[in-house]
Amino acid sequence: MAARIGAAAWIVATAQFVVVQLVVESVWRTPYSWASYNISDLGNVHCQTWDVSRPRYVCSPLHDAMNTSFVVQGVLLLAGVLLTGACWGRGWGSRSARALLIATSAGWVLVGLVPADVNEDLHVLGALLIMGLGNIGLVCAGFAPRASLFGTLRPTTRFMAATAMVATLLFFGQVDPGIGLGGMERIAAFAPGAWTLVMALAVLRSAKHGR
Repeated sequence: MAARIGAAAWIVATAQFVVVQLVVESVWRTPYSWASYNISDLGNVHCQTWDVSRPRYVCSPLHDAMNTSFVVQGVLLLAGVLLTGACWGRGWGSRSARALLIATSAGWVLVGLVPADVNEDLHVLGALLIMGLGNIGLVCAGFAPRASLFGTLRPTTRFMAATAMVATLLFFGQVDPGIGLGGMERIAAFAPGAWTLVMALAVLRSAKHGR
């Protein structure tokens, strides 16, 4: 039961995060592009030209909704990590992955509480927890014991982890392979959420079959 509740928390976290982004960007008066704009731009509280490295005009009327979504994402990620304990198995991979995903949940809360144009340093710290430690956490999850539920999905986890790490390095290196730096950021930042969604579906499927 605990694992199923944790799985549900992960599903809700991912769903609300995507839906809120779409709603918040829909009310922008200037066109919002997933390729050109960062996710954090949706949570900026001021209307202004923003970012020295990639100047762009940011004005997000529903920034409070986006920042709330960041916090909810972090809280539900944490709940899922704690409640799905039986699915991880034992070993350094599982312990490390869970610890790093807990740090990732703190990163989501931090970016929600401190928008980029309020305190950029703290906001960037939150982003590093998400895209840095979070994706390293996926790498560790790729070594979960084979006998555990999550361990049976090692190939999927490792593929997602590798993709996320490449995206993270390209984003922080400001290298655009053709999908925009905003697109690279989304791959890097969405990876832990996408992985938890896959694992949540595995938990529910396993529960359905009584395993």
